[in-house]
Amino acid sequence: MIASLALHGPVQVELILVKEQNGVQFTASTLVVAAGAGPVAAPPQTDPSGGPVERETWGKKIDFLLSVIGFAVDLANVWRFPYLCYKNGGGAFLVPYMFFMVIAGMPLFYMELALGQYNREGAAGVWKICPIFKGVGYTVILISLYVGFYYNVIISWALFYLFSSFTSELPWVHCNNTWNSPNCSDWAHNSSINDSHKATPAQEYFERGVLHIQDSGGIDDLGKPRWQLTSCLAVVIVLLYFSLWKGVKTSGKVVWITATMPYLVLTVLLIRGVTLPGAMDGIRAYLSVDFLRLCDAQVWIEAATQICFSLGVGFGVLIAFSSYNKFSNNCYRDAIITSSINSLTSFFSGFVVFSFLGYMSHKHNVPLDKVARDGAGLVFVIYPEAIATLPGSSVWAVIFFIMLLTLGIDSAVSDTHTVMHKMAPAILLCAFRFLTNVILCLHWSCLQGGMYVFTLLDHFAAGTSILFGVLIEAIGIAWFYGVDRFSDDIEEMIGHRPGLYWRLCWKFVSPCFLLFMVVVSFATFNPPSYGSYTFPTWANMVGWCLAISSMSMVPLYAIYKLCSLPGKFCDVSLSTIGVNTFYSLLLTVLPKNADSGIHPK
Repeated sequence: MIASLALHGPVQVELILVKEQNGVQFTASTLVVAAGAGPVAAPPQTDPSGGPVERETWGKKIDFLLSVIGFAVDLANVWRFPYLCYKNGGGAFLVPYMFFMVIAGMPLFYMELALGQYNREGAAGVWKICPIFKGVGYTVILISLYVGFYYNVIISWALFYLFSSFTSELPWVHCNNTWNSPNCSDWAHNSSINDSHKATPAQEYFERGVLHIQDSGGIDDLGKPRWQLTSCLAVVIVLLYFSLWKGVKTSGKVVWITATMPYLVLTVLLIRGVTLPGAMDGIRAYLSVDFLRLCDAQVWIEAATQICFSLGVGFGVLIAFSSYNKFSNNCYRDAIITSSINSLTSFFSGFVVFSFLGYMSHKHNVPLDKVARDGAGLVFVIYPEAIATLPGSSVWAVIFFIMLLTLGIDSAVSDTHTVMHKMAPAILLCAFRFLTNVILCLHWSCLQGGMYVFTLLDHFAAGTSILFGVLIEAIGIAWFYGVDRFSDDIEEMIGHRPGLYWRLCWKFVSPCFLLFMVVVSFATFNPPSYGSYTFPTWANMVGWCLAISSMSMVPLYAIYKLCSLPGKFCDVSLSTIGVNTFYSLLLTVLPKNADSGIHPK
């Protein structure tokens, strides 16, 4: 069936039906509209000989599930959620957490899995369904690239600690080491440890023994390279290379170890932790319910923030992973299973963390809030110090840092999948990433003041920018591609349409939630700091430039797309936004009796 357009003059575009699930494609200069066809889509993938590309798939369904779980369950599940729960009313914090999980977390998680599986493309390629939004794909790819640069540094720290644990006495036990300062004090035998100038052996080992931050004057004086950290980072990159050597066929097997090992270690640590004196006090503090805290808006904001970042939505990883699924895979069931496991893992890890924090509080006779903290300080200071007091401490330290290593490798492999998808062969890209990381580490990550650059990147690389990316992604799918059309795609894959609840969340609730989070992110912004060190103005400007560089991909690509196609604005909009959406927009400006010449689906 052929129809012509008459929008401010004769315009002809040819659309050819490719296959039912992907509708039609642009190939020439005549318009062909198939009855009941779906959205405008890009041409099918072809190899240089002109034949269709055979899509790589997961070896087994469990490979996909473990990969998604391994990506979503990362270091933040161990070092952030338990502390937030303790700080924000204990068990009462689960109320806002589960509320935002249901109205935003799961719907967005489901949306990304379905989007990647139906279109069988990566974060950028899926936007063939609505080309003007392809900049969203480049936004999440850039964010993944930025995060990968500093996330690998955390893994290298864990590897350094792992190597340091193979000793008869752990190096962070006493204050008689060459890196210790006069302020070092074993708080088990010094009641003045609460003095702000005092530091524990574990704290000084991390900052002065591992990082050598004392030899740096700040971000504008980063000092010399640390060859030990450089070597550890090189080992991490090699591990990533072999994990991705043959694409998902390799990574799907690696996750059998990296995704399951943390659960085994957490269980072992919990069994050991609950037997320690004071452990139950820590667990009671973790679960204590203070419903009055629910009246504090900050509690709800922190719960919403945790949902946004803990599930891994917006990094492009879920889209890339699901694109390797079989077309008929039940992505709805996968979304429910994997997002639930992620949240349960966060909750479970809190028992492990607070059993040891309760033990530390009891052993040193200090309030729990003096030892409870989140972030790197928990896993590289507090936990190593607790482990050092146990019989057979070296063995427990090895077990703990193997867990951190596997948690980090899982997420780093997933992050690299997003960047490498459809960009270059795995070998070439991994080689490039290896060289890039070596260059970067020589510049900052393994310098004596590398912690300052790490803090700056952690603060700006994936904060507001990732929320903005997911917001535009949700708007693009729900309002431009269309919830009804998206639901048709899902029905074609799994045999039934999403219920009214899911459609309402995609179209109204989730976008409103994300818009709220973006506004809150700007309104509550605080400049980064490390301890008592305050970053200079120019460093904050660099950080914002980093964040804007990824967010700017959305408008820049839209402008590029509109300007690069021939024809008038209406003609360009028709090809970049889509026939049905553009027709709906025209109805708001054309007279009711005008014949636009467009006959929508």
